[in-house]
Amino acid sequence: MRRELRPADGPKGSTPPGNLPLELNRFVGRADELAELTRALDAARLVTVTGAGGVGKSRFAARSAALAAKRLGCEAVRRVDLATVREPNLVEYALAAALELTDHTSRPRREVLLDHLGQRQLLLVIDGFEHLVDACALLVTELLGAAPGLRILAVGRRPLSVAGERVLPLAPLGTADAAELFADRAAALLPGFALDDGNRADVVEVCRRLDCLPLAVELAAGRLRALSPADLLGRLDDRFRLLTGAARGALPRHQTLRTAIGWSHELCTARERLLWARLSVFSGQFDLDAAEYMCSGDGLHAEAVLDVLSELIAQSVVIREEAGSVVRYRMLDTVRAYGADWLEASGDTARMRRRHRDWYMGLATWCELDWFSPRQAQVAAQIGAELPNLRAALEFCLTEPGETHLGQYLAGTLWFFWAGCGRLSEGRHWLERSVELDADSEDGDFARSRLKALWVLGYVAILQGDTVPALAALQECRDEAERVGDATAVAYVEHRRGCLALVTDDLPRAEELLRTALAGYREIGELNSSVLMGQVELAMAVAFRGDLAAAVELCEDVRLVCEDHGERWTLAYALYVLAYAEWTKGDLVRARQLLRECLVIGDTFDDLLGTVLTIELLALVTVTEGDAGEAALLQGAAGRIWPSVGLPLFGSAHYNAPHERCASDARAILGDTRFESFVAAGARLEPGEAVQRALGRDTASRPAAVPGPRAAHPAPETREPAASPTVQGGETTG
Repeated sequence: MRRELRPADGPKGSTPPGNLPLELNRFVGRADELAELTRALDAARLVTVTGAGGVGKSRFAARSAALAAKRLGCEAVRRVDLATVREPNLVEYALAAALELTDHTSRPRREVLLDHLGQRQLLLVIDGFEHLVDACALLVTELLGAAPGLRILAVGRRPLSVAGERVLPLAPLGTADAAELFADRAAALLPGFALDDGNRADVVEVCRRLDCLPLAVELAAGRLRALSPADLLGRLDDRFRLLTGAARGALPRHQTLRTAIGWSHELCTARERLLWARLSVFSGQFDLDAAEYMCSGDGLHAEAVLDVLSELIAQSVVIREEAGSVVRYRMLDTVRAYGADWLEASGDTARMRRRHRDWYMGLATWCELDWFSPRQAQVAAQIGAELPNLRAALEFCLTEPGETHLGQYLAGTLWFFWAGCGRLSEGRHWLERSVELDADSEDGDFARSRLKALWVLGYVAILQGDTVPALAALQECRDEAERVGDATAVAYVEHRRGCLALVTDDLPRAEELLRTALAGYREIGELNSSVLMGQVELAMAVAFRGDLAAAVELCEDVRLVCEDHGERWTLAYALYVLAYAEWTKGDLVRARQLLRECLVIGDTFDDLLGTVLTIELLALVTVTEGDAGEAALLQGAAGRIWPSVGLPLFGSAHYNAPHERCASDARAILGDTRFESFVAAGARLEPGEAVQRALGRDTASRPAAVPGPRAAHPAPETREPAASPTVQGGETTG
């Protein structure tokens, strides 16, 4: 007897007859994916929905078929479940049974199928074919060729890879939809359960920890018989042990999350299982080069990794992601954890983690060199993408006996990322952890690794405005560097001590130390972005002491070297000094042009320090141009950014002087109430919004030159804040 599908929340009678399973609970989310599948079915006669175990492919496909069949003019929807079919030659029989074909002749099943489907308008759903892919591919090709009214919606962990196939990968739910699914299923168990302020955060975190996989979320919701959402969250570390229950009548492979993931594992070849286990050592995304280096050997040749990886992608064990021309891969955390268990059981975890560490040590080393090159922006993006793996490598080094010096080396080598890409806080975390540990040895590379970590720690702390820990780290580094005779470390320590003197307003000492450091760099042949930054900092020191011409000469030299090497990060700071010089001369158009370039560079590298310094100086240029309201707004925007960087303007009187001059001029023009309202409006801007506002300002309409910084106040500005009506508010935070 045929069953007609009735969607649990769909219009009665809207679906052609068939054998789709009844929807016994509410379908949640997937609106965009449903629309995408509808378009795919309009364009192709064969559409395959792929995805990892537990992602909800079967339910999604059934809902899609129910919604699409009548619109497509199908007289029926039939579904065949091949999950329980083990032999390829039984596929045709399973399909015939799903179609309710009765034939007592000796004709081959395929012939019977072709005759039956030849002139019918049918939507056929083939679910769970991945372990029978070759047999299914041949059958599907023949059926589509013989039955022009047939459309097939295939569902599996990999494509069929036949001509005319349109593939739709199904990702986990979004966080909001996953939380809604959790709440819906929980309410079925506990009448009255609903998301509220008391449980929402815990439910959202449970869903996030489970990758928002529908199967995992539903199993987790089933645990509310005994646990609250908060209790459930606390027990998720052993997710496979915890999520052991499922509703009676569910498919056997869906009894637990382990079974759902294990179903894919059972279908893999020995080499695929081996690669799956080894890939589990990655955190987040990885690329092919890393996979080939780390995972080859002992049963898997390097040249075979790509082929095996491709199979894992086809089976939805590994997810392929593309951004521009860059292709990367990842596994859902639940899938990765399953592979990690197998890796641990094989006794190979420690070796693979060392190989992982070695690869990312090498990557960091090359990226440090490439930072001083035209590839600087690509290096920043690459390290940003690899940060989860770099964290894993750091964690391994800092927790494994005998690996401390390598952790110190890695944390120090990433100085360009910590300082140049807005990662000061995280960099300091790793650096402090590394230097707190005893060195593995006091000689050679071991000592140099610790010295580098110390001066980088001092540098990061300075940029955060935390002078006491900075001085302690630099003093320890200097004492040890002099003891072991490490001239490179000595030069870097002198440089950072000079930087510390600069931001604490000891300008004579800053100039002395920075000149000593630059001489030391020249003596040892050191040239990189950090060395050039030392020259920019020297320019700042001499500018604050009144010798602006010398500062300009130093920064023009830096600009030439940066242009020769394709360096951009340090260039932005040199342009900042040059913009200040142009402001003092009254060339506001040129000053603004230079500051705009600074903002573009800072935004490229997510360098909040460079960005906020630039916005502060741009505010001064703006008030000098005559727009006091916009200047106050920029100061408010800068005030919002500083807490994310460190001590505002380093607590330095010299760095603060342009800010105070700008605030004084703008307040005198606007009056206290209006000035504060503009500052408050700026403080409501996100950093990105502030940058775009500054970059979008039309410089062509500004005066080419106005009297210099000592000029009388321009005419009062009358515009109100663009972000909001006038508001009375608190003090400026810049």
